[in-house]
Parts: sequence; C-alpha cells; structure tokens
Amino acid sequence: MEHAREKHGLSERHACRLVNQWRGTQRYLPIQRVDEDALTRDIITLAGQYGRYGYRRITALLRTAGWQVGKDRVQRIWRREGLKIPKKQKPRRRLWFNDGSCVRLRPERANHVWSYDFVSAMTHDGRTIRVLTMIDEYTRECLTIRVARRLGSYEVIEALADVMLWRGVPENMRSDNGPEFVAAELRKWLGTVWTGTLYIEPGSPWEKATARASTGN
Repeated sequence: MEHAREKHGLSERHACRLVNQWRGTQRYLPIQRVDEDALTRDIITLAGQYGRYGYRRITALLRTAGWQVGKDRVQRIWRREGLKIPKKQKPRRRLWFNDGSCVRLRPERANHVWSYDFVSAMTHDGRTIRVLTMIDEYTRECLTIRVARRLGSYEVIEALADVMLWRGVPENMRSDNGPEFVAAELRKWLGTVWTGTLYIEPGSPWEKATARASTGN
C-alpha cells in the first residue's frame, strides 16, 4: 500500500482511511527472534522422527529438551513450515482361510502357489464366453488362458492337467469360492496329485492374483 500511496500523493492517514485500515499496521515490523532458526530446525527434526505427533506433543518434547516455548509459537512455526500429520490409511479387513488360520499363504518359489480365475466377456451376437486364466504367483508367469462358451469343473481339470504336463505339479492352488473350483471332482483330483487348495474369502478382491496380473497392477 505504501507504493500506491506515494504514487497518488496521499498522506498515510488519508490512504488508511480509504482502505479502512489501522495506521499502526503500516508501521508494524515483525520481530525475528534470535533462536527462531534453531527452534524451526528442532521442530522439523522432531516432526520427522515422530510422524504421528502433532504440534502439541512436539511442544512437550521441545520442553523436555530444554526449550522454553509455548504451544502457540510452535503452532505458528508448524503451520509456516507446512507440517501436517499424515492421514491414517484405512486398514484392510483381516484375511482368513476356511480352516480358521489367518493371513494368506505368500508364494516363496516357482510352483509354490498357482492362482486361477474366470473372466467373462461377450461376443458380437450378445452371447457370453468364459475365459479361464492361470498364473504362477511367484514368477507372475501366465500358465494358460482357455476360452469357451462353457467351462465347468471337468474343463478346469483338463486345463490343469495340460499345464502340469510341461510345468510340473504346484504345491497349492488358489481360487475364489466359485462352483467350478469347489466342486468335489476337482478337489478330489487335486488331492490325488498332492496339491493343496486355498480359497479366497468373499469381499477380498485384492487377493486375486490372476485379476491383478490381467490388469497389470
């Protein structure tokens, strides 16, 4: 405002009256304390060490360290430096197996855990087709993709057998609770080749490795 006042030849009193501003504000000079820089550095350091602490708890830590400082001053520096408490991430629902054990089995080597799932699509005539996808969760390798109008448990067994002939037998097979994957014939057949079955709980789409692989995530 000072530059505009001089440009138009106005007195300070007249200029302040025009903008409805107290004259004292034109003469105010911020007081820079000699310890401001050191205090700012300590606040930033503590905020980095204690990421979940706000300015009140940082104030308590500063006082413990010997600073004679109030929370209002710490809050002013906190805001000036743009410090914020990171938002808490919403935890995902805990995952459980059907047998009551928790946390899904993580693949540790090739052929440790395979995953398979169905993807639906539609042809130009409006008829539905089903796509069976299968991957090795450890290597992220696509083992097979089978497309047909209908794919049931017997077709799943056939696809598994074809892959096992050249890839070997997996230790575990993971899938959702779809009727093709929980069918007695399929479970019995997997038991004969000593392959365990892992089922994804409903409402846990992030557990589908085949879905993640097909979307590139």
